[in-house]
Amino acid sequence: MAVFFALLKVKAGKEKDFERLQRELSKLTHDNEPDTIVYDVIRHREKKGVYAVYARFKDEAAFEYHQKTPFHDRLVPPIFECLDGGADGMILDFYDHVG
Repeated sequence: MAVFFALLKVKAGKEKDFERLQRELSKLTHDNEPDTIVYDVIRHREKKGVYAVYARFKDEAAFEYHQKTPFHDRLVPPIFECLDGGADGMILDFYDHVG
């Protein structure tokens, strides 16, 4: 399985836009990608503007497919616009699922 965990810092005042875009991406991902096992977006309870995305895919091919979907291409640029620092406002790490 392929897993990523992304830590994101959203610009002040852009939280609602970010959440709306991520909800749409999450729904479309779950509805259209059977090999995406988990795609969750979470908000830090105490640190305003801090979010994380946890995604788990059946394999690397499923992850690559996810990145090439039309809705991913449409939604990710405006998501990055919400981040403090754009795409650089995200820390993305890849993991192997162990259990």
